[in-house]
Parts: sequence; C-alpha cells; structure tokens
Amino acid sequence: MNRLLNKVCMITGSGKGIGAATAAIFAREGAVVEIGDVDIDSAAKVQRDLENNGGKATANFVDVADQKSVNDWIAGIAGRHGRIDVLFNNAGISAVGRLDEVDEELWNRVFAVNVTGVYHVSKAVLPIMMKQRFGSVINMSSATAELGILRRAAYSATKGAVLAMTKSMQVDYAPYNIRVNALLPGTIYTPFVQDYLKKSYGDPTEALGELKKRQLASELGTPEDVAWAAVYLASDESKYMMGSGLVIDGGTISGKPF
Repeated sequence: MNRLLNKVCMITGSGKGIGAATAAIFAREGAVVEIGDVDIDSAAKVQRDLENNGGKATANFVDVADQKSVNDWIAGIAGRHGRIDVLFNNAGISAVGRLDEVDEELWNRVFAVNVTGVYHVSKAVLPIMMKQRFGSVINMSSATAELGILRRAAYSATKGAVLAMTKSMQVDYAPYNIRVNALLPGTIYTPFVQDYLKKSYGDPTEALGELKKRQLASELGTPEDVAWAAVYLASDESKYMMGSGLVIDGGTISGKPF
C-alpha cells in the first residue's frame, strides 16, 4: 500500500481493460488518478468505482489522436494539481488482417491512436515534467514488437514503433530526471482480445484454447498482471530502470515458438 502515495498519475485509455485495472490499483496504492478515455461513460464508471473504494480520481474525455483534445485534458490536470508525476500512455486500438488485407484508412487510424497518440500526450506532458525535473512515462508497447503474430501487421508495426520511441525518448529526457519505459504484454484476456478472437477466427472458444498454448504459463494474462508492472514503473522502486521494455507475457517470447 501507498507505493504511489499522492502521485498525480494520468492514464490514457483507462475506461476498460488494462487501463481500468491500472487505475484501480494506482488508486489503491495512494495515487491521485486522472482517467482519460474517448468513452466518457466508461471513464465515469471507473471514477465512481474508485471513489466508492476510497480512491481519488477524475474522469476525462480525451481523444489521443486529437492534439487539442489532449491539450485541454493536460491543462485541466495542471490546473487541478500543479504537476504530473506519472504518464501511462495506454490507449490503443487493434487491426486484424495481413498487410495486403488492411486498407489505408484503417492503417492510418491505428497509427493515429497507437503511435501519434503517444506523441500527442507526451508532447503536452513532457514540458511540465521537464520544468519540475522529475517524472515517469510508461508507454504501452506489446510482445508483438518482438515476435510475429498472425494477421496483426498494422498493430505490430505500431507497437514496434512505440518501443523504439521509448528508447529515443529516454535519451532525450534523462537529463531532466524523467524516466521513460515500456510495457510489453503478451496476450491479456481483455475486451480488446475478445474482439480480436471474434474477428479473426471462426470459433473463438477454440481459438482461445490455441492462444493459451502459446504461453509457458498455459494461461492468458489478466489486466491486473500488467497493472502491477505499471505500478512498479510508476513507483520510485524502479528508479534505475530507464529506456527498458518490461515483458509480461507468460513466457511467450522466451519460451514457445508460434
């Protein structure tokens, strides 16, 4: 408890899945949580749940693909708290299909959210962290940045870009005492993955069984598995981690080939 006591932590895409689980655990650890999501109803529900359990949180509408929307959110956070301790760039969308199957509109949309979204939010937050001379930025990459996966060309490309961006950002912002790290989850059982199973396979239940075989753990991860890793990167416990990609994949990358 209290690993993030009074830290102002903002999480994009935190209306559901990994983002919502992270918001809940951040609040439990004493953080003041700024929930950001394009689905304001989901964000508001997360806020209510956190407050009902004694947490401190504010729900906000934000479209990370829109710089003005991002700037408005950041201005509100700065006005409320005067600082930002942790940024978790978690928002992301998927795309299913081989490269030749993905049309340009979908390709551009996935990059707009998953890559340009990280750029937009980081661009607005980093000057605040530079001025205060501290901060932790956590970017959501994926195990797909390190391995090939069926019919996920666009998504994998964005997550590889985020991992590379993380390393470059760390070099630039280390002099300001800002840490920048990435999370590389494996297959986590979230609404995101459920949607992928429905779109990619004729029998989602059978496909789920096949996915489980890819992990040495023989099970899919939970949103909480990733959230606890985010707590570590957000806390002072990880003060010596810089520009790293933290893998939470149940042994997929190092264990079993696809």
